Order: sequence, then structure tokens, then C-alpha cells
Amino acid sequence: MKVLGRGVATAHWLENRSGGMNAVYNDYTSKISYFRKRQHLIRDNGEHTLLSAGRHEFPFSFQLPEETLVTSFEGKHGSIRYWVKVKLHRPWAKVRKIKKEFTVIEPIDINTPALLAPQAGTKDKMARVWYRNFGQVSITAKIDRKGYTPGEVIPVFAEFDNATSRSVVPKAYITQTQTFIARGTMKQKQAVVATLSGDVVGAQRRETWHGRAIKIPPVGPSILQCRIIKVEYMLRVCVDVPGTSKLCLELPLVMGTIPLHPFGSRTSSVSSQYSVNLEWLRMAIPEQPEPPPDYSSVVTDEEAERNIMAPHPEEDLSGIMEHPLRAFVQEFRFRPPPVYCEIDPNPQPLNMRRRCMTC
Repeated sequence: MKVLGRGVATAHWLENRSGGMNAVYNDYTSKISYFRKRQHLIRDNGEHTLLSAGRHEFPFSFQLPEETLVTSFEGKHGSIRYWVKVKLHRPWAKVRKIKKEFTVIEPIDINTPALLAPQAGTKDKMARVWYRNFGQVSITAKIDRKGYTPGEVIPVFAEFDNATSRSVVPKAYITQTQTFIARGTMKQKQAVVATLSGDVVGAQRRETWHGRAIKIPPVGPSILQCRIIKVEYMLRVCVDVPGTSKLCLELPLVMGTIPLHPFGSRTSSVSSQYSVNLEWLRMAIPEQPEPPPDYSSVVTDEEAERNIMAPHPEEDLSGIMEHPLRAFVQEFRFRPPPVYCEIDPNPQPLNMRRRCMTC
């Protein structure tokens, strides 16, 4: 009795290269083997092994390869399958076979900087029918990040500027593209998995989406690491212009398997706010820092004497932490403190007797 474990990616399709009754087809096939493991549960050592009537169990296990395996997939022109097959050989009897498939999910963590990065773009076109121009249509769109998981909602921020003389209809789609590669030839299959329709934008009008929601249905994760099969997703923000081809802006998506951590969105939003604050601070601080003013130019002699003579009550600091910390941060416009140096600017005299630190 032998058991075999396998993982194989296969792409296959036929193309007709001649019409008529005697059709001739080109065969496009490619395979990738991810692992092949074999075990003998009952070895053939020249002697028969007799098993008594009843139920017998033979436990076995396989160690999957350390490198990441590609997610299981079934498509029109290819598949990625993992299975275990058992063969039982008996004398003077037909070989008994059984095959069981199992699923592999490649971990795709969307909590990475590349997949947390916002995606944005803009596109425009001149709407024309034959030789007549009707004006220009433009799309500007943005989403918070590139990586999502099935079941999430994508807020779409977009602006549609219709400078034509006709009304247009804005829409958004989530598309899945399956790509199969064999013998240097590529075969693709596209499908729309989710749609979002907006209101009609009249001529010489502008429409804005402030986070219009489009929900991701239950779909398989992205497959990007296989050489012959790829599954990719795209958010397409389009405008249907009557009488001419539609204008579409594409923003790439990655469907992951590890969802966003609770602090992931907060971290990304804080980082975006931090970058904005840095830009504001960079514009606010002059290139050449001005020196701090003299004390005498800020406080007069009379105010200084009055402050010294006046009693100072104890300050109540209990309510400070009730307010945002940023309220107490003052804008830095003066010269920074001196640069740190390991050389003591006030060294001790050489003739001074050293004191014992333990006395």
C-alpha cells in the first residue's frame, strides 16, 4: 500500500488554427510541480502481508515544503490542486485507488506598508462622435489602501467633471482577471464581481463621491506568485458617455487572507496625518531660524520686578491630562539646542585630587 502527496499547477487550452470540417487545434499546456511525496504503508518485500477481516488504519503524514505554496484554484483554463492518493495492491486482484484533495491557502497579510498605501489616479478624455467634439470628461479617484479581504467595504472617493454637452453616468466595478500562460502565450478571462452606480451628471456639471461604498463579495484571494496562473483584482471607476467609448480609471487591488488589524487603519491614518503635519511644519518654519529674543525686549524691568515680588500660588495640574496633548505643544521657531559632543566642554583641572566614589 503506497500513499502519494502532490501539488501541481496546470494551464491548458486548445485553439483552432483552421476552420472547416478538418479542424486543427494548437495545444497549449504548462505544468508546475510544487511538491511530490511518497510513502509505503505496507512495503512490497517479496512476501505477502495478511490482514484479518475488519477495519485497519494506517496513519501517515507529510511535511509540506517550507517555501510558501500557492493558493488552491479552479479556473476555466487551469487549476492549482493539492491531493493525496492511496494505492492498494493485492495479488490476482485489481488495484484499488482513492484520491482526496485538500486546500492550501497562501497567507497574504494586508498589514504591510505596500498594501496599506493609498491608491489614487486621474484620467480624462475628449468625448467625440465622428469628427465632432462634445467636450472633455475627467475622473479623479482615490481609495484608502491597496489590500482588502473579502467581505470588506471599500470607500470610494471620486470626482467626475463633465465638461461635455451631454449627461454622463459614473459607475465603479470590482473586476477579477484570471491569466493563464503556456508556451509563451497568454489567455485571460475577466469577470465583474461587484458594481456601484452613481447619479447622472448633467452637462457642464460636476459630481463628487465622498466615500461611496462598494462591498467585496466572497471571492478567492489574489494569486501573484505562480508563473503560469495569476488572479488579479482591479477597481475600475468609469464614466459612460453616450455615443462614445467609456472612460475608465483603474486602481489595483490585492485580496488578502489576513485581515486588517484593529490598529492598522489607525496607524495608517496617523501616519497620513503626520505626513500632512510635516508638510505644514516645513512651510511654517523659516529656512534660516531666527535667534531667540533678549529677555529685556520681551519683559520690561517693571514686569520683572513685579513678578519677583508677587506671591506664586500652587498650580493645579490635575486637569492638564483631560485635554489633548497637542494643545500644549508650541511651534518651534528658534535655534535648536547645541549638538551633543562626547568631549567635556568643562574638563576638571589635572592637579585636582580624584575622589573615591565609594567613600
